[in-house]
Amino acid sequence: MKKLALFSLLLAASVSVYSAETIAGSTAAAPAPPPTAAKMLDLFDRLHNAEEHKGDADSNVHFRLTDNEVNDYMRYALKTTPRPGIESVSVKFFPKEYVSTFTKVDFDAIEKWKPGTIPVVLRPFLKGHKTILVDFRIKAHDANLTFTVEKARYDDMMLPAYFVEKVIQLVAARQPEKYDTSKPIPLPFGLADITTGEKLVQGHN
Repeated sequence: MKKLALFSLLLAASVSVYSAETIAGSTAAAPAPPPTAAKMLDLFDRLHNAEEHKGDADSNVHFRLTDNEVNDYMRYALKTTPRPGIESVSVKFFPKEYVSTFTKVDFDAIEKWKPGTIPVVLRPFLKGHKTILVDFRIKAHDANLTFTVEKARYDDMMLPAYFVEKVIQLVAARQPEKYDTSKPIPLPFGLADITTGEKLVQGHN
């Protein structure tokens, strides 16, 4: 399920890229997933099967998930398959494709991967594991997803959008799937549409 990376935060559109295929491959050694995670994994299976049997009468899949369900799944996903540079992620969904994310990032790792990424003025604050808030506007078009950083902050300090975008690109590129967030990202599972509402995300293939 490599394509979940997107789904969990393409939805979150940020540094969290969770791979359903990677998780599926490791579940034999992992504990049984909690109910919410099992529901998500079943959805991924249905989407994957629909993609393989596109055009069949029962190949249309619609989904509707709350932000609590996505967050429960992502906690399970990170325990099952740790991600470089990321300790935890949670999301909140709002109308008009607006997504808030809270991500605990390993800024020491980021600076080690590419020295100079963190501006000198921010280094006294962004070191070790710190949680940052990043708000995104996502857009699904022609089977691709793009996002823009609307605002970002650490505690009460606003962070420049260009810096946050660099961090996202660097962390995404360090994942096994090596995502390039500087370009439109193909939607997974043959998805045609993703939209958000108050505390929910929905879409279809």
